[in-house]
Order: sequence, then structure tokens, then C-alpha cells
Amino acid sequence: MSTVSVNPKTVERKWWVIDAKGKVMGRLASNAARLLTGKHKKEYDAHHDVGDFVIVINADHIVFTGNKFRDMRYFQHSMYPGGWRNLTYAQAKVKRPELPVHHAIWGMISHHRMGHRQIAKLFIYQGEKHPHAAQKPQPFAV
Repeated sequence: MSTVSVNPKTVERKWWVIDAKGKVMGRLASNAARLLTGKHKKEYDAHHDVGDFVIVINADHIVFTGNKFRDMRYFQHSMYPGGWRNLTYAQAKVKRPELPVHHAIWGMISHHRMGHRQIAKLFIYQGEKHPHAAQKPQPFAV
């Protein structure tokens, strides 16, 4: 019996659509991260990118549990003195409704070169429509 090694050029990548309407943020983010990293596949290999493409629609209708809706903040620093910026969830939802979903999914993916390649396969949209109909994405139940 021989061990099968994954060749990144021959990996079959699927397209998945996740409807975020009424879904809890953490549950949605962990499922999306699992699809992006490829951990749901039998040929998963930790040092190869075998993940699928993920489309998240209705990102502005996500649900938080507990007091996260009121207490959660998103921090950013420009590396200059006094360059500290933070947004509450309400401000982030007005400015960029896809930011909380992207931030949650990015927090569940490795933060190195392969993680950057994996997060590039994530597409987040506010409403029902997305421009990826030609790829024939399949719905994913969270």
C-alpha cells in the first residue's frame, strides 16, 4: 500500500454558498473556516491548500449571542502615534457589513502564507445576489 500525496494542481475545488440570515456568527465562521481549509475532505493535508471556495450571502443579517452585539469592538492601528482606531459592531455594520463575518472567519484560519491563500477564496456579500452563478455553487447547511 502506498501513501497518496496531494498535488495542489489536481485538487478538486467546489463552490459553496452559506446563507447567513439568522445564523449565529461563531457557528457560521467555524463551518466556513472548515470548508476554506479543506478539513472536510479525505485528502486533507495540513501543509497543502486543498480547501474549497465559500460564498457567504446575507452577511448583514448575522446573529450574535449574549452581549457581543453591544460589547464587541474591532481594533486597528496605523503604527503611528495616536493611530489607534476601534469600531463597535454597530459602526462596523453601517460602514462595512461584511467586516464582522470576515474578521470572525479570518480568526479561525492560520495566519501565514497558506492562510492568506485560503482567505482569498472567501467571498462575502450583503444581500442575496452574488456574481458567482457560473461556478454553480452548492448550498451548505450550517
